Amino acid sequence: MQRRHIHLGLVPRIILGIVIGILIGQLPFINEPIMRGLVTLSTMFSTFLSFIIPLMIIGFVVKGIAELAEGAGKLLGLTAIISYLSGTLAGLFAFVVVTNLFPYFITPEVQQKIVGVGEGVKPFFTLPLEPMLDVTAALVFSFIMGLGISVFRRNNRGNVLFEAFDDFGSIIVKVLDTIIVPLMPFYIGINFASMSYSGTVFTILSVFWKVLLIGILLQTVYITSLFIVMGLYAGKNPFVLIKNQIPGYLVSLGTQSSAAAIPTNLECAKKNGVSEMIRQFVIPLCSTIHLSGSIITITTNATAVLLLFNIPIDNKVMLAFVFTLGTVMVAAPGAPGGAIMSALPFLPMVGITTDAMQQLMISLHIAQDSFGTAANVSGDNAIAVAVDHVYKKYIKPKETSTGITPNN
Repeated sequence: MQRRHIHLGLVPRIILGIVIGILIGQLPFINEPIMRGLVTLSTMFSTFLSFIIPLMIIGFVVKGIAELAEGAGKLLGLTAIISYLSGTLAGLFAFVVVTNLFPYFITPEVQQKIVGVGEGVKPFFTLPLEPMLDVTAALVFSFIMGLGISVFRRNNRGNVLFEAFDDFGSIIVKVLDTIIVPLMPFYIGINFASMSYSGTVFTILSVFWKVLLIGILLQTVYITSLFIVMGLYAGKNPFVLIKNQIPGYLVSLGTQSSAAAIPTNLECAKKNGVSEMIRQFVIPLCSTIHLSGSIITITTNATAVLLLFNIPIDNKVMLAFVFTLGTVMVAAPGAPGGAIMSALPFLPMVGITTDAMQQLMISLHIAQDSFGTAANVSGDNAIAVAVDHVYKKYIKPKETSTGITPNN
């Protein structure tokens, strides 16, 4: 009789890790030396993650910028601008709402209960492994190389460099797939074991579920509003567009992957009357560069973590953070947890600096990543409707009259 292997996705494994971690922290025989041993393993993983993060930026952003900057002319520029504006508006919308809503349940009493989270149990030792580059240097380097390679490729040069960074990106993806993502449930589980051991975990969980629910509601409201605005602009019934998007939403919710939802999303765009050329260009492109749902998730969770740890929120810094996310999400890997992995290097700019805070960010994000992905995918079709309308009304007539093909 053939054995059937049960494969758990990342979200169930994260949840299982959290549950097991909480139970471990409550066991009567767990003492400080045992917890220090577990925290030592967690710290080693965190050190390796910090080492990999600048390399992740280079591996993803160089190729992403190089590919994006050499696309199909006006259509590329139009789609990229709308996608970026949508992502940043989504983040700003989330920030305005949650800064006014979260203080109602993240009170000073709650903050007082979690003082010192992640600081009570120290590791036995740490690894002297420093990142090869800091985050800012990696980002600037990536933009310079990406834009430079794009210019060279338009002149039939730079292909060797492009292939080199493409291969480098594949190595980083392999590291994520074989080391970072598989070990993430253990990393988060140990953090929850430490919080359980210190007696703060149930206070955090009491906030945890409210943040998740609000994040999902914000995604739903934003994507619905996006369909209404784009539908009315294109002269189409927004509620028919939303109804046609339901299959794409459900597929992305189940697969937790924008890339896996592309075939279904193309069918949704067809039902919405988007022309074949536009849907075949916009849908695959937006699956990479339009992550409004993920930006809502990250902005919401970052605000919650800052409030939990009683760290002052600087509105100007958060504004810069949201605009940075809009740029960084262009090159986020299309895999479960890809958005939060791409955002990790930039969390310190708003004050999320400790392992405990970053682990909470990862846990919060991945727990609702399916809904974020579904929002991302649905928003892609709203953008496709708008781009199709602009193309038919403004771009195509000019191209037809001058004899220029759409890709020029």
